[in-house]
Amino acid sequence: MAEELTPETPEESTEEQAIKQRKNGLYPGVSDELAENMKSGWADTELRDLAPIAQADKTAARRAALSARFPGERLVIPAGKLKTRSNDTEYAFRASTEYAYLTGDQTQDGVLVLEPVRAGGHQATIYLLPRSDRENGEFWLDGQGELWVGRRHSLTEAEQLLGVPAKDVRELAAELKEATGPVRAVRGHDAGIEAALTDKVTAERDEELRVYLSEARLIKDDFEVAELRKACEATARGFEDVVKVLDKAEATSERYIEGTFFLRARVEGNDIGYGSICAAGPHATTLHWVRNDGDVRSGDLLLLDAGVETNELYTADITRTLPINGRYTELQRKIYDAVYEAQEAGIAAVKPGAAYRDFHDAAQRVLAEKLVEWGLVEGPVERILELGLQRRWTLHGTGHMLGMDVHDCAAARTEAYVDTTLAPGMCLTVEPGLYFQADDLTVPEEYRGIGVRIEDDILVTEDGNVNLSDALPRRSEEVEAWMAGLKG
Repeated sequence: MAEELTPETPEESTEEQAIKQRKNGLYPGVSDELAENMKSGWADTELRDLAPIAQADKTAARRAALSARFPGERLVIPAGKLKTRSNDTEYAFRASTEYAYLTGDQTQDGVLVLEPVRAGGHQATIYLLPRSDRENGEFWLDGQGELWVGRRHSLTEAEQLLGVPAKDVRELAAELKEATGPVRAVRGHDAGIEAALTDKVTAERDEELRVYLSEARLIKDDFEVAELRKACEATARGFEDVVKVLDKAEATSERYIEGTFFLRARVEGNDIGYGSICAAGPHATTLHWVRNDGDVRSGDLLLLDAGVETNELYTADITRTLPINGRYTELQRKIYDAVYEAQEAGIAAVKPGAAYRDFHDAAQRVLAEKLVEWGLVEGPVERILELGLQRRWTLHGTGHMLGMDVHDCAAARTEAYVDTTLAPGMCLTVEPGLYFQADDLTVPEEYRGIGVRIEDDILVTEDGNVNLSDALPRRSEEVEAWMAGLKG
């Protein structure tokens, strides 16, 4: 990785940033002749007559709904800033969900502002970094200059693509400091913007904005549904990739599985939607096992929980529990089939007008019945469910909303989420599991260290539901046949 000539110091002016020697840099400075040479001789690369992005009409409708909800108030929604990983290296940037949902843009440092207008409604403006300045050397001397990190769109190009007037974001903090009237902002993404608004906002009002934007995503439009389908299809191919290399994973570790799936996510999408859980053997009993550094052994199960995030930031969330050697043992099959039966009951409960909690209750009842049947807990089943005793082995809720975040709509009010009724356009996971910890002395020894989860992404439709992830088999015998076919 090359070393920039100069660091970027946000507090400095562009001119001050332009030519500043990095500590321990190999060049003593920039000569006047070189500085002058770098100003000219560059082709005009402005892109003209650009078509709007595919979801421009959707983002416009989302902004209109937001405007109607908060009349007369200035609304500020930042994309976020780069986050330091170590020293002068940063994590890959991922725009805030709220910003990307309302703009379709994923540019770091971007900020969407809805300013109320006297006639009613709002004027939306997107504030972005313009093209790097070539006159002062920013484009080749600054750590975020275009010769270092790549070309960005001009403000004019951004306006054509996004359908929103664009301005220089470096002027926004000063503008916000002078703003009058009520203001709300999405917090946690841009400290500079928050500092400019510190005497104009309240935590309570900002939380109302965050809650609204979370609840607005409960119902997916047709663009979002198409993206979720795409994510599920790519994820299914990623699972196929993993099955084909299980022998290599046995020779190395769970990291081979993680890397294999990550390749598919980067080839077909933006990234993984969350840290992949590649849990072999007893690691499958740890719900969020993301260390992925354990052994992969024939005869054990692999619990793979992973999702591709599309280039528009919609993620799948799918889990399969696979026999590493291609065949379930008798006990593994018994536990797996119980989880499958519970998932079938849960999916059947997903339909418009049903209570959100119904699919969870249906799946938990099946699992409680199995635990009583196997003699692992004393019935009756109603007592088990009333006291929640099955949770020692089922552990988690049976699903969650899905969308731009893997746990989408997380800031929604309880009455709008878990206490609501399902409606067409909602997308949620159904993912029951049974987990017998390696040190659980309340179950027979042969159960210990076995963890099974099956998870699918379910879209609520007008007359029931659609399983968006049904390209991957779920029945135990179908899983075995599928694996055998992939391994040849």
